[in-house]
Amino acid sequence: MNEIEIKLRKRRLKKTWLRKRAELILRVLGVENSELSILLTDDEEIRELNRVYRGKDRPTDVLSFPIGEEVAGRLILGDVVISLDTARRQAEGLGHTLEEEVSRLLAHGIIHLLGYDHELGGEEEERFRALEERVNAELGRG
Repeated sequence: MNEIEIKLRKRRLKKTWLRKRAELILRVLGVENSELSILLTDDEEIRELNRVYRGKDRPTDVLSFPIGEEVAGRLILGDVVISLDTARRQAEGLGHTLEEEVSRLLAHGIIHLLGYDHELGGEEEERFRALEERVNAELGRG
């Protein structure tokens, strides 16, 4: 069983909905018996996190902070932080709902927590994108 902790700085989405989406993503990726933390926040907070941890003084859509350690037989994945401000703008620009965009960003963040990195390019980016496509296809059905 996966344990999912959710913190909402902005109450635009329900925790139960977000938990179900995270559980679906983890199931598609074959992750069991893990811990995951999700924070939905705003551009101001994610900008500060992006500046402190990545040296980029601007808001972004999603950040992942992997832990990747096993404790008492449970994989501690890490944290996914999503800016609802940026997610809303991206959803409007892409012509889909906030929920669809948050689902997409959550999948993206979780894939990063599993150690994949599209920014490396080449085969690593191909593997990342293939996982992302597989998860997003399932999210569209679920």
